[in-house]
Amino acid sequence: MGSEKDSLRNIPSVDRLLNHPRGERLLARFNRSYVTQKCREKLEGLRKTVLQGESLSGEEFTEEAILVAVEKKISVESEPQLNRVVNATGTILHTNLGRAVLPGPAIQALSLAGAHPVNLEYDLLEGKRGRREESIERLLVELTGAEAATVVNNNAAAMLLGLNAVAVGKEVIVSRGELIEIGGSFRIPEIMAKSGAILKEVGTTNRTHPDDYEKAIGEKSGLLLKVHTSNYKIVGFAAEVTLDELVAIGQRRGLPVMEDLGSGALIDLSRYGLPKEPVVAERVALGADLVTFSGDKILGGPQAGLIVGKKSWIQKMNENPLKRALRCGKLTLAALEATLKLYQQSGNLTREIPALRAFTRSIEEIRQMGERLLPKLKKKLGDDFSVALEDSTCQIGSGALPAEEIPTKVIAVRHPSLSAERIARRFRGARPPILGRIEDKRFLLDLRAVFDPEELIPNFEDEAGKK
Repeated sequence: MGSEKDSLRNIPSVDRLLNHPRGERLLARFNRSYVTQKCREKLEGLRKTVLQGESLSGEEFTEEAILVAVEKKISVESEPQLNRVVNATGTILHTNLGRAVLPGPAIQALSLAGAHPVNLEYDLLEGKRGRREESIERLLVELTGAEAATVVNNNAAAMLLGLNAVAVGKEVIVSRGELIEIGGSFRIPEIMAKSGAILKEVGTTNRTHPDDYEKAIGEKSGLLLKVHTSNYKIVGFAAEVTLDELVAIGQRRGLPVMEDLGSGALIDLSRYGLPKEPVVAERVALGADLVTFSGDKILGGPQAGLIVGKKSWIQKMNENPLKRALRCGKLTLAALEATLKLYQQSGNLTREIPALRAFTRSIEEIRQMGERLLPKLKKKLGDDFSVALEDSTCQIGSGALPAEEIPTKVIAVRHPSLSAERIARRFRGARPPILGRIEDKRFLLDLRAVFDPEELIPNFEDEAGKK
């Protein structure tokens, strides 16, 4: 007991720590309340350790040692929680890794908007308040052929706003096979319930026919909804009602039609040898009253929910109080405008938009990069490791083209005594972390979404840890 009391008495006060030269240096860099709190946390930790009966050396009670520990804690907390990683997973638009990498002009626009005041809602010509989305609307109208457009902070928000503005308190008729769950366990029926619209399912999971919609329409009907099942496919004995068929029903029965495309492409990917995704302009031309899609998936821009369609419905959405709650800030709008201008003006989209570049790279370009990388990676890892360039496939990700795989090249990393999981953990511990995938008990580095081979040469904090 005496030893415990002696140890507790040896713990210095917060004031002694703050008046210590090392404490004074901390106060010169950080605010007093923050440093004080970190000191208190460290002292409380020492007290708990003593009271639990654990033995500590006298040196651990010195002001110098305590402040060194406080400095380390502050250093860790000062690091950003969003850390750069290298995406060698084989999922190009990886939701957990932030989806699309922004094109250069979008990054420049975002930086400018973040560093300076901008005319977000100010008309420089008229010298009065303007509309924050005016440029975005103009670009989307030109790119899609729609009458009008607007933008919110993500595609789930776009659907929420659209349903609330068009069909609050009314029935929304949708095929049972299109009641999908999207990322993060968000489900279409739940979004619909929050919007105030009433879900009315038609058809079956695998087959829905035009007559199913016709029979479901009644006095309470407010909207016909089509959802692109971007994150799964039904094959075999299946049938769906096409958008043009749904539009024809809507026109006959006086009901608007909204389509949620999920990803939403502004260009036809099939011209680059990829499977075709619905192109927004084509859906508008087929007569959809509203089309919603994402900004950070196939489009390759920042996270945003884009809505194009008939002017009357877009106006109603813009007047909805929900719109303000869901609106985008200046950073998103700046990056989105720059990305859309590339679609409007660029002569080589697949080079300027990283997502499109990753989708369309030739397998020969990837092979050549892999062959240049192999000897460097082998030298870095050491003789115990084997590395080999192999054929494989990858996926676009984020629900786009879920059943399609794109040819790629991978580097398989093996070690006689380390499992694939252990190797993966070592690569995650590199700076920056390198994320691959494990397949058939092998650790693979997928090359399709990596443009600089030097990124795949791991920089281990503890170089001994690579052995």
